[in-house]
Amino acid sequence: MLEEVGRQLRPDYEVVGTVEDGGALVEAAKSLHPDLIISDISMPVMTGFEAAAKIRASGLNPKLIFLTVQSSAPYLKKAYALGANGYVLKAFANEQLLTAISTVAKGGKFLSPQLQSEFWK
Repeated sequence: MLEEVGRQLRPDYEVVGTVEDGGALVEAAKSLHPDLIISDISMPVMTGFEAAAKIRASGLNPKLIFLTVQSSAPYLKKAYALGANGYVLKAFANEQLLTAISTVAKGGKFLSPQLQSEFWK
């Protein structure tokens, strides 16, 4: 999935780094200072939620989009409590990820339409 996302983004965006686990995500964020991070929730070493919390605690405030299979309300609410700007289901990444990035880059929020009713539970 990581390579697929990179291929999708590179025509329109500069991809400054890719990582395979939450610990590496925190270290990459600290050294690269990205404007936007796209993270899974389920990752080795530490979850995307744990990594996001550590990144925020380090004083960095990049825009954050979770790209995940998790579709239940508790995950959505936790993501937004951590300051997520977007939440995209992996099953719809090809159709929604670029829109999510564009929306978030302009200061908006993005939630996969399939999750709209789930978020308010």
